[in-house]
Amino acid sequence: MNNSTIQIVGNVATDIRFNTTAEGIPVASFRLAATERKFDKTTARWVDGDVNWYTVSCWRALGENAAVSIQKGDPVYVYGRLTVHSWERDDRSGTTLDVTAEVLGHDLGRGTAVFKRSGKANSDEIEAAVA
Repeated sequence: MNNSTIQIVGNVATDIRFNTTAEGIPVASFRLAATERKFDKTTARWVDGDVNWYTVSCWRALGENAAVSIQKGDPVYVYGRLTVHSWERDDRSGTTLDVTAEVLGHDLGRGTAVFKRSGKANSDEIEAAVA
């Protein structure tokens, strides 16, 4: 299941990390926690199910805008390409779920936002937002 498209609604679980590659390409990344909601018929209530963890990477203008717009704890919607990686280290093994975001925005079902059109976020804005 590599390079499948995915849509996720979840919460930003870490501070945004912003870097520029050696080639000068901006990239922002963060961990996203997406909790499944299930209806429990016995209690007639919605309950939290399993939490899936994703590493989300945002490249170029999306990365610059994410660095100044998204904060830890924000509810977000992510659309992108999912890559699944299996790993082994010492006596441990696991799977990581990496998403290269194509679209990222706040989940307006859980709050409000003000949209500001921008050409390109400047470096002062980015440094202040991720500091």
